[in-house]
Amino acid sequence: MIKKENEAYKTISEVAEELNLVNLKSGKVSTHTLRFWEKEFKQIKPKIFAGNRRYYDIKTIEILKKIKYLLKDKGMTIKGVKNQLLIDESDLDVSTNTTINTKNILKSKIRKISKIIKELKK
Repeated sequence: MIKKENEAYKTISEVAEELNLVNLKSGKVSTHTLRFWEKEFKQIKPKIFAGNRRYYDIKTIEILKKIKYLLKDKGMTIKGVKNQLLIDESDLDVSTNTTINTKNILKSKIRKISKIIKELKK
């Protein structure tokens, strides 16, 4: 079997296997859980290419891992997981905005320092 690069998209079967989503009766990889989660969680957006096949990128797979962990290991409800994902998204927005604000403050201070240096040189 050819090993795919980490950056490559993965099929729904590959992701189900990676997440160890197995039908207990048949022992086969179960993809219906991923399809259900796609409907429940807006964060899951697989790319759909020719032949209507789903392909997942690394970011989406990480979200799926988190969903599985929260649902299966932590025993959270779907509503609880949705809320947690929204909290995580808002934390990301805050950190991004904080970074932008910090950069703007630093730029302003650099301008002031540059102006003071120019004044001192005169």
